[in-house]
Amino acid sequence: MVNLEWFRTFKAIYETGSLTGAAESLFISQPGVSLHLSSLESYVGYKLFDRSSRKMVSTERAKILYNYIQESICKLEEAERHFHKSTEKDVPTISIGMCFETFQFTLESYLPTLPFNVIIKFGDYPQMLADLDSGILDMIITPQKGDYKGLEYKPFFKERIVVLAGPQTDVDEFNKLLKTKDLPKIQDWLKAQRWYGSSGDMEHLRRFWHTNFGKRPDFKPNFIVPNMGSIIRCLSGGKGIAVIPDFLSKTERDLGNIKLLWEGYNIIENTLYFGTRKKSIYAREVAMVQEIFEREMV
Repeated sequence: MVNLEWFRTFKAIYETGSLTGAAESLFISQPGVSLHLSSLESYVGYKLFDRSSRKMVSTERAKILYNYIQESICKLEEAERHFHKSTEKDVPTISIGMCFETFQFTLESYLPTLPFNVIIKFGDYPQMLADLDSGILDMIITPQKGDYKGLEYKPFFKERIVVLAGPQTDVDEFNKLLKTKDLPKIQDWLKAQRWYGSSGDMEHLRRFWHTNFGKRPDFKPNFIVPNMGSIIRCLSGGKGIAVIPDFLSKTERDLGNIKLLWEGYNIIENTLYFGTRKKSIYAREVAMVQEIFEREMV
């Protein structure tokens, strides 16, 4: 019978690229890693890695196997972390789901001050809603509501999707075009600029463009960076434009490092909600986190 630890070890080797890296990430010996890998290769009947002096190069069959098991192994590891009995019996642990940027710009700096343990999960909103309903998460920050009867939603903030510009961007011509409402020329000016986009989310740009111009954008950003926090840092003090939620740039705009270029003729707003289960044993801890968000996002 196959041992699930073989798959966990295989995943670690695939992601780290070496037996040593896998051993360090799993806190087991390198001979143990080698044993798991050879056992799995014997079980599946084919070689999974080409071994070189410096790294383990995955075979095509290994890539197929990794894509097949990766999500399941991650869920098992998450369940292991969530349900593991804590040695600190008096310290509760709550799990919160949200997008990375929301965490980074609001809750991250507060974590060391909280009198309880926190597990943060990033992901798409439908999955977060399902995890909240099933008890894997205790609270989520979401612009979407689900049809789960055991969940409730409390609105607390409206984010506005806007076009931001670096301070070195020359916007005089654009401001003149806005007064004319000449949509083709406004589009041409925008498309001629240096654009930044996020590898995790291009939906804001597509939605803004379609709402204001009636079609999908027919261009791609010049620079694709890891997340919207990276966009803020790239724009700050420099040149370029991007479409992102306005609250993410509040600090930089207050400092004059980024400027608001355009809210659009048709303003786009998303209501953010605290999503919780109707009956939770962590009501006190959840209320403390909600207070932080309400204070930071005003």
